[in-house]
Amino acid sequence: MGRQGGNLVLERANLVGAVVADWIYAVSILVFVLRLLQMPRIGRWIGLGMFLAAFPLGYLLITSPSLGRSTLYYFQVGLMFAWLVAEFLLNWWPGIEFRQTRWIVIPYTMLFFAGAGGMIGVAALAGRGWTISSIIMFLIMGVLCALLHVRGQGPS
Repeated sequence: MGRQGGNLVLERANLVGAVVADWIYAVSILVFVLRLLQMPRIGRWIGLGMFLAAFPLGYLLITSPSLGRSTLYYFQVGLMFAWLVAEFLLNWWPGIEFRQTRWIVIPYTMLFFAGAGGMIGVAALAGRGWTISSIIMFLIMGVLCALLHVRGQGPS
């Protein structure tokens, strides 16, 4: 592949990373707002949209070696992917009522915010605009999560 082709693949991967980061934030924000509005069932179903992020995250992991991504990049994408797996196992299949079990909910929440925070770095590779939008959405998401915690509606 020529130099231009390689740059195109890199730019595409960077854009995919930025879009998936903002998708994750947008879905999380919507779910948190719906929980605050006492509509957790709707939020739960909208939250299923989060699993769509698995496909672009997988793409990012698969293309990373050929793009010479750093070890940090693998952690950033891998943590978000790991959270999706945990989310699926805890909330959907087999589905465990874990939100009142502190020794599960604390690592679950830490994994989510580690993965979501790492996605800011992934989005930053696509440029300043994507960095700014990701930071703003991450902060909104964090504030909403804190409000849920203060209201006793769960950490995530």
